[in-house]
Amino acid sequence: MCGIHGVVSTVAIPSISSELRNALSNRGPDHFGQADRELLISNGDSVIHLNFTSTVLALRGDHVARQPLESPTTGSVLCWNGEAWRIDGQPISRKNDGELILAKLDATGAPSAEPRESQILNTLRSIDGPVAFLYYDAQIRCLYFGRDRLGRRSLLINQAEDGNSISFSSVADVPVTGWEEVQADGIYSLNLESRLATPQGLKLDTRITKHEWLPSGRDHMVSSIGSFNMALPPEEHKLDFDSASVEMLRHRLSESLKLRVLNIPEPPSTLSDSDVRVAILFSGGLDSTVLARLAHDLVPTSQGIDLINVAFENPRQVAVDKTVRRAQPSLQATDVYEACPDRVTGRKAFPQLRSTCPDRHWRFIAVNVPYEEAISHKSRVVSLMYPHNTEMDLSIAFALYFAARGIGHSYTHKCDWEPTPPIITSPARVLLSGLGADELFGGYSRHEVAFKTGGYPRLVEELKLDISRIGQRNLGRDDRIMAHWGKEVRFPYLDEELVRFAISSPVWEKCDFQNQFHPAVIDPAKRILRLLADRLGLEAIAREKKRAIQFGSRTAKMGSRTGKVRGTTTIA
Repeated sequence: MCGIHGVVSTVAIPSISSELRNALSNRGPDHFGQADRELLISNGDSVIHLNFTSTVLALRGDHVARQPLESPTTGSVLCWNGEAWRIDGQPISRKNDGELILAKLDATGAPSAEPRESQILNTLRSIDGPVAFLYYDAQIRCLYFGRDRLGRRSLLINQAEDGNSISFSSVADVPVTGWEEVQADGIYSLNLESRLATPQGLKLDTRITKHEWLPSGRDHMVSSIGSFNMALPPEEHKLDFDSASVEMLRHRLSESLKLRVLNIPEPPSTLSDSDVRVAILFSGGLDSTVLARLAHDLVPTSQGIDLINVAFENPRQVAVDKTVRRAQPSLQATDVYEACPDRVTGRKAFPQLRSTCPDRHWRFIAVNVPYEEAISHKSRVVSLMYPHNTEMDLSIAFALYFAARGIGHSYTHKCDWEPTPPIITSPARVLLSGLGADELFGGYSRHEVAFKTGGYPRLVEELKLDISRIGQRNLGRDDRIMAHWGKEVRFPYLDEELVRFAISSPVWEKCDFQNQFHPAVIDPAKRILRLLADRLGLEAIAREKKRAIQFGSRTAKMGSRTGKVRGTTTIA
């Protein structure tokens, strides 16, 4: 994880603001670096200034790869934010991925019948993983930039109204306006040799060229990853414990986790008495608990795993609870945090993990956020999630922000819920998120509605639509929120190979809304994942209901007394 920033301008570039420098350094606390270039244009009387800034959170390789990465032979510059898990289909684990990418981009200068730009684009297209990048190729004077196919890392763009400059950043330089998300639908380039004739003379041509991730024309292609299986089921079909797809999912998900939980360096200067390098955003629901269970099979038992569970004091819910107790005086008062749905499911799931994996040092970290504390951080959260600006954005951002901070009461025993456990800060710099499972395996209520209104044809179309728009969702926002704490969030369900497996599988091997499967009622939604959970010894988790994070943690509409504010309402 890194913070990257770049400016291309026809005028001298001032230093970045102290606020932006701090925001970038929060993302990458291990190194701060800058690189400058000046390009003489035409007959030498015109100059383009380029400034690149990178901060580094060192999680790959055996050393801190100081950025911006600069080629000693060509003078090219790479600002790299993210993780290349595979290049040309080959896994990368122990080496620094940014240095490998720059070396491959440099190697494209070798004699070839293929144009240099095509070589550069093919190198960038060969990467699997969550990335955002700025790459200035000094040989052809072109700047390439973009986000991965699923948009898992943040990159913003801001084009000056006067046309004299264009800026890029992992996080917005608030209160500067005009920032927009770079779309995750291709690789973009800016030709720095090109000029526009204006009444004032030649100016920088800020017209941007888009290069597709994959050539168009393939049927039912989604997210530039693979073709969606549109097949409809035969009359007789079932998804149960004997289905081969369940074991295939276990294999794919384990392979995804291997890349994301192994070879993580120990956090520097940790004050913790435990070796904890991985934490899980843990609601106690199906998606996160399966990740925890499979991570246990891979992470050395000498390392602990933290389970971060967040709950909020929502004044609106507190008022509702008081009203209920007034109407029913016999009801006992409940702890505002312990009553949160995600806390309830988290408490249930924790003992199951401990009993299933007794040789693992698990810590359940209960993050309790008072209303006043949440509001005191609101301005920072709003600036981090910018340019997103709705009530729903804020609800989700609050939950992710405090979860990533990782400060909470630490529990280590399955039944011993002490009234005053110690407060700790999780030292883990890698966070695992279960996001993506609902889109891949049919976990949303709208998928069941689609089946009821249009059968399997309508369900197939709805699943295809959901997966195709993952890159248009809010993962850039989530990246900005959580990276603020010097943490990197990783999405095992959104591994490209796992996504290819999911979209190539027929719908009836992922969810089954036609055949009600009983053994103590395993729901049809995400049934493949529920069957896997049961196989892993998580029987109760396999039967848990889905709940959105803003409702499970009770951040939804915290500022509304009536709860009638729409999620799409712009933040006041």
